[in-house]
Amino acid sequence: MSAESRSLPLPQRRASRQWEEARLRPGAMLLRRLRRSWTALAGLVMVLSVACLAIAAPFISPHDPNEQFAQRLAPPSAEFPLGTDGLGRDLLSRLLHGARPSMGASALATTLIVSLGVCLGVAAGYVGGLLDEIIMRVVDILLAFPSMLLALAVVGVLGPGLHNVVVAAASVWWADYARLTRALVLSVRAQPYLESARAVGASARRTIFYHVLPNILPPLIVLASMEMGGLVLVIAGLSFLGVGAQPPAPEWGAMLNQGRPYFQVAPQLMLYPGLMITFTVLGFSLLGDGLRDVLDPRHHGR
Repeated sequence: MSAESRSLPLPQRRASRQWEEARLRPGAMLLRRLRRSWTALAGLVMVLSVACLAIAAPFISPHDPNEQFAQRLAPPSAEFPLGTDGLGRDLLSRLLHGARPSMGASALATTLIVSLGVCLGVAAGYVGGLLDEIIMRVVDILLAFPSMLLALAVVGVLGPGLHNVVVAAASVWWADYARLTRALVLSVRAQPYLESARAVGASARRTIFYHVLPNILPPLIVLASMEMGGLVLVIAGLSFLGVGAQPPAPEWGAMLNQGRPYFQVAPQLMLYPGLMITFTVLGFSLLGDGLRDVLDPRHHGR
């Protein structure tokens, strides 16, 4: 904002800022709003820090995560900065490597959930008719049961394993996205610009990809960023129950379960994985809350 704009009264200063933003390209405008949102920036920094640790884990971890040493339940030292677990494995190395399956499985599950939910929601809202009734009745059935119990049932059928946990999460959590996408498509379908596109002969495919999806993506992006933190908790919870990542693979939820027998003598075995899960979930929550303020035009004038 220029020096002349700062000298204006508050209402005129807001109008001047909105006029300056309107002259920017959409990407530059969003980046400018993102820089002004400390919530989004804090969440982005937290998420990127965990992602960087996951990527750099093989290069910065002091030991192999599955290597067993003679020092069991050792306190922090120069050789083992966070100590060792009940089997003599370096706790810091396992925490760093544990970020890879936790973040990777959450990102893959989110991609599958959003893709499936958006495709079915667009089909239900744009096509309508019998297809809409069938998809919405399936959504109602899925939402009538606790999602965690349904995921456990799917994993029980498929068998334990991190890949099966991802499939179970994708087969259960897509219902929320399908319902939201259908509602957004129904609101967009009645807009004049969509009727104009159909009037000039635009095909259904072009209408969906060039007119419908760009106008419904912001709420879906916000929901996905906030739900990804919940998926980190779900995957960690299923691994804690023994149906997710299998030993000796390092994963935060599995590490919580493995440290549970030593809670009274070595509480750090559960404390550090729990802090990593909390830090990651908080980062996604702050990022989603900040993106909601950035992408929602109702918050720009506040």
